[in-house]
Amino acid sequence: MNQPTVAFSAPGKVLLAGGYLVLDRKYTGLVCGLDARIHVHVQTLQTSPGLMFSEIIVKSPQFRDSEWRYGYRETEDDGGIEVTQLKGHSTFTQSRNKFVETALAYALTYTSAVHHTKIGPASITILADTDYYSHPGSSGSEMAMMTDRFLDFNVPLHEAHKTGLGSSAALVTAFTTAVVAHYTPHAVVDVSSDQEKSRLHNLAQAAHCAAQGKIGSGFDVAAAVYGSCVYRRFSPSILEGLGDLGVEGFSTRLRHTVEDTDPMRTWDANIDKRFAAIVPRNVRLMMCDVDCGSETVGMVMNVLSWRKAKPEEALLLWETLQKGNEDLATELEKLALKPAKSSGDYDNVREVMLTIRSLIREMSLKSGVPIEPVVQTELINSCCQLPGVVGGIVPGAGGFDAVALLVENKEHVIDGLRQFLENYRVEGSDGASVSIGKVRLLRVKQDDQGVRKENAMDYQEWLH
Repeated sequence: MNQPTVAFSAPGKVLLAGGYLVLDRKYTGLVCGLDARIHVHVQTLQTSPGLMFSEIIVKSPQFRDSEWRYGYRETEDDGGIEVTQLKGHSTFTQSRNKFVETALAYALTYTSAVHHTKIGPASITILADTDYYSHPGSSGSEMAMMTDRFLDFNVPLHEAHKTGLGSSAALVTAFTTAVVAHYTPHAVVDVSSDQEKSRLHNLAQAAHCAAQGKIGSGFDVAAAVYGSCVYRRFSPSILEGLGDLGVEGFSTRLRHTVEDTDPMRTWDANIDKRFAAIVPRNVRLMMCDVDCGSETVGMVMNVLSWRKAKPEEALLLWETLQKGNEDLATELEKLALKPAKSSGDYDNVREVMLTIRSLIREMSLKSGVPIEPVVQTELINSCCQLPGVVGGIVPGAGGFDAVALLVENKEHVIDGLRQFLENYRVEGSDGASVSIGKVRLLRVKQDDQGVRKENAMDYQEWLH
């Protein structure tokens, strides 16, 4: 029996304020959803008449040699659906994709547990909007003229440079949603339903944490499901008791966790959509990619080590940062209620963002982690001197990922910023020009919508 062909997408994110703080339930983060999305298309894998085999093929056709073939089987003692990567039919040896593999196993396990669905062969295609990856050799003006939504990146996936927009969380969210929808009999997954979104959020959080090998804060998955929000993390204990796939009872525990029916572990994340309504429409969020990238996991570990070693010092700084983050939300809300009529009306937002940046640099100094590296400081400062640029910040964990700018939503402001960045260079102390990578103004902008259903026919040219 053929299952329905479906497609879903989920957005990237920017943690505008609350980096590192969002790891602790005492604090919150201001998360902006973006219009850059990861798309997942699922269809029944067609075979020759009379030929039967159990295989799920996952392709990422924007990259060279990015195809994964999986066998699947139901484990004993309610352990869930186990997937095993099969050897490809081509000459290359494909490395594991932990996020794809885990998302597939969790989605199949949950669907099987709920509907007792017979898992059939499927073909899954993943597509990423252009701004998720840097594009070596392309200038800002060339990229600005691009009209294709999906770019053939022409490199192996492991060689692609991410811009730090939350691709793994968007992937896992769109992937689990699409797989669940494909294998759900006689029903359409309604992502506009609050109850359905809650289940999809819980499943994506469980799969994403398992794939990355730790229980993270989950703000990126929350943004992928719900869009822009003020986020307070869930208690790690909710997922700590889930155990590993294949262990006795895992399938039942996953179902109870996803459906929030375990009285001992109730989901306590707080996802406040108020922030989606307080970013003023006459202000636009822009992202500058410096084509470097950061090792977020190592940075987080070092910051947490400093916090553990200097708890009083860290507490004072984190409490002050939380106040700054709340002040930023308040000032943005004021602008949303009373739109700015002159550049001076943005002064309070500018001041709050400068305060937050000062505190972030203090955290950088005390923890020894380059949250706002000097070259990023110089980049943001230079941008903030341009007419119409309200303020800038290194979002999330910081480092050398794309920086976020708030600018007046006027074409001449955006054009001026783009032209400035095309020839931008950081001046070193010796007066030499020091490059931090090709600085590029991404096309991405804020979008408050979370996971959504797409027209499955829109991807035909990428389906092979």
